Amino acid sequence: MKQSTLSRLTFYASILVLLYVIAGTLFDVYSYKFTGAVFELLWLPVMILLVACPVLSLIYWFKEKFSLRSLYLYSFFISLAAFALLWFRMSSME
Repeated sequence: MKQSTLSRLTFYASILVLLYVIAGTLFDVYSYKFTGAVFELLWLPVMILLVACPVLSLIYWFKEKFSLRSLYLYSFFISLAAFALLWFRMSSME
């Protein structure tokens, strides 16, 4: 099954968001000035993608008639994992 460009873009964006959340959770990104600056510059686009990717994935997965071979389904699960990781990280900081 040939995947559309939008499905691949959504999938890769979800992976990037997950990697960003993992990097922020596991590493001290502020130990170096450059990585801290990059991390601070990217937080708003990542938070927008964290909300937009699962919503778009669900909408387009619905349009593909809930195909299990769709990248939108996997993009949704990856975004859900990123959201859960961020949620549990924030709740453990309290």
